[in-house]
Amino acid sequence: MTARLNIGLVQQRCTADREANIARSVAGIREAAGKGAELVVLQELHCGPYFCQTEDTGCFDLAEPIPGPSTGEFGALAKELGIVIVTSLFERRAAGLCHNTAVVLERDGSIAGKYRKMHIPDDPSYYEKFYFTPGDLGFTPIATSVGKLGVLVCWDQWYPEAARLMALAGAEVLLYPTAIGWEPGDHTEEQGRQLEAWITSQRAHAIANGIPVVSVNRVGFEPSPEGNGGIQFWGNSFVAGPQGEFLARLGSEAEEVAVVEIDRQRSEAVRRIWPFLRDRRIDAYGDILKRYRD
Repeated sequence: MTARLNIGLVQQRCTADREANIARSVAGIREAAGKGAELVVLQELHCGPYFCQTEDTGCFDLAEPIPGPSTGEFGALAKELGIVIVTSLFERRAAGLCHNTAVVLERDGSIAGKYRKMHIPDDPSYYEKFYFTPGDLGFTPIATSVGKLGVLVCWDQWYPEAARLMALAGAEVLLYPTAIGWEPGDHTEEQGRQLEAWITSQRAHAIANGIPVVSVNRVGFEPSPEGNGGIQFWGNSFVAGPQGEFLARLGSEAEEVAVVEIDRQRSEAVRRIWPFLRDRRIDAYGDILKRYRD
């Protein structure tokens, strides 16, 4: 395994046309592979619109098993191109039991592993608790031919505990498939605060753990199925190095494909000068397991 790794990001729009969405993802993967990507990361729930804007039992029809149709299609593509692909799917585990699941497909098309989203939001336009059971696979990196991948999903981005546990288990890079944006009623100043907070929190994970972070978000406006409001997804997919430095940052409106080279040896060098893992006071952190310290 070489020190340098080329990572592809596919930032796309999604509509109610599932086949068109998948075609966009496939085209983005092919473009990234053509630019030298060895690992390609897709955004959260890239096969369809962000259906969690409302609570609708009919949306459970969108869920699929793993292995299933999408893992079969993207696995075949991974094998054809000889790359590793990180997908994001609505997993049907059993009747009424579904997860928001990222699946990593190996170069030979096999499933290298999966991660079920652990932190599930329940906010206006993000009614994910209605659809997704919290993950039960823990924070375990997925071993692949391109390294150990710390795969997390969207709302997990706000939790330093998740990033830290992945890093402590040997993750070489943190990957965040994401679907986040603004509501139309948000004023410009609030939009700016939200976007900067989102970026800052993830750059902080890179800094605190001394490893790169890759965040891939969708773009475009998706109206609410109820006809009021909607979400303007803000894009801004990016890659940050182990000191939080931007290695790439995509735009806020356009579909884009980017390939970014990371140097895994740099994590070793940064951890030597910023030895945060060495200086952790693990003997004094017992209260972190409490909900709140009264």
